[in-house]
Amino acid sequence: MVIYKNIITVEAGKRGGKPCIRGMRITVEDILRWLASDMSFDDILMDFPELTREDLTAALEFSANRQHRTLA
Repeated sequence: MVIYKNIITVEAGKRGGKPCIRGMRITVEDILRWLASDMSFDDILMDFPELTREDLTAALEFSANRQHRTLA
């Protein structure tokens, strides 16, 4: 399990305060939308070489944890 707290960052002035990957302008939402549009991890990593497999896994873990908290 990836510890997303070391990867997901939130900055008020960046992308409207949305959760981003390691201070970049790539959001968790961006990653989820790419995966939902049938891009694979390999496709995303090829298009965005600044990302790592761990970044993508952290985005999924963050999203799952957030969803769990809203349903509980």
